[in-house]
Amino acid sequence: MAQLDVRRKLEILADAAKYDASCASSGTAKRNSRDGKGLGSTEGMGICHAYAPDGRCISLLKILLTNSCIFDCHYCINRKSSNVRRARFTAEEVVNLTLAFYRRNYIEGLFLSSGIIRSSNYTMEQLVEVARSLREDHHFRGYIHLKTIPDADPELVHQAGLYADRVSINVELPTAGGLKRLAPEKDGARIEGAMRDMKVAMVDATDAKAKYKSAPRFAPAGQSTQMIVGADAATDGDIVTKASTLYDRFGLRRVYYSAFSPIPDASAVLPLQRPPLLREHRLYQSDWLMRFYGFAPKEVVAAADDATGMLPLDIDPKLAWALKFRETFPVDVNRAPREMLLRVPGLGTKAVANIIAARRWRRLRLDDVARLTVSVAKVRPFIVAEDWRPVALTDRADLKPLVAPKREQLELFAA
Repeated sequence: MAQLDVRRKLEILADAAKYDASCASSGTAKRNSRDGKGLGSTEGMGICHAYAPDGRCISLLKILLTNSCIFDCHYCINRKSSNVRRARFTAEEVVNLTLAFYRRNYIEGLFLSSGIIRSSNYTMEQLVEVARSLREDHHFRGYIHLKTIPDADPELVHQAGLYADRVSINVELPTAGGLKRLAPEKDGARIEGAMRDMKVAMVDATDAKAKYKSAPRFAPAGQSTQMIVGADAATDGDIVTKASTLYDRFGLRRVYYSAFSPIPDASAVLPLQRPPLLREHRLYQSDWLMRFYGFAPKEVVAAADDATGMLPLDIDPKLAWALKFRETFPVDVNRAPREMLLRVPGLGTKAVANIIAARRWRRLRLDDVARLTVSVAKVRPFIVAEDWRPVALTDRADLKPLVAPKREQLELFAA
């Protein structure tokens, strides 16, 4: 590998990291260096790479340690057989970059992933060394997110949790068949085993912290994972079911979805076109339905087309479910419990909370509901208010065009 300066390495390895979607810094412990000791903070503002769920801008130096890899996963731009320019940072270079960027107020933390070089253990050692040096040698108190390698020794993966705020272990693909076909060198059982070990370690650390104040923190922002969408034949139903299983079994903080993007010199087993980006968006919406709206996985899957297993692209999953199960509606905004109000298309969690608070004092009319939501036209066919009943509106065969958003061009170069 030709010698490259740090600036050129950064250009290559920051670009190579753009395919990893799982970099958000929400949910970590609050730390700062206002006492004059240490360096960095998990709070504050900077050049933003992403947004946390609370709306806060988060700025992370998002890079790979290296884009060289001994694996040959078909869907990966950095696979062994890929014809791309390679680069590699040393652990010391990553540490120095992180500190330099932080001191210039460019970032508030680090997201570090890597291709596999030499072996899984060697690569994991390098990732852990970056985090260790930042924490122990430089007293860095900012955010650190490490992408761990499930094939590495469990003790090395455990060390990552001692230094990082969040760890990621990617399942890559939603089905075992897809993983075997497109990434035969990766083991689905080993990946889930690493997730299970991480969950156990986090539970143990929480219990220890409750008993002993001096107990070390362990991945306080939890663990996350990522699934590639559209590289294999998995349906949206398959993906939703897999995500639900991961949440239930391993206590994940987030499941991220990344739409497959065609890569240069692609393998013949890959699709020629990427899936619509709107499909990725619908999967995120379905994820929120399960996490915040009380929908069971099977209910979200039921919103998909029975023949194809795909969620509709022209309307959101909650509206698709409501149109498919009209017998559930209309819902009385003055009497219905919170869980039923959350199923009304157009009512978000804040609107539902405001409705419940307001109806304690008086009977709500349609105008009252209109003031609490973005579009009363979308809500109206599915609710009953003091002065409003949809009558036959809910049963109309042409209801979908009346409540569906107007079609917009969301992708500049959509196929």
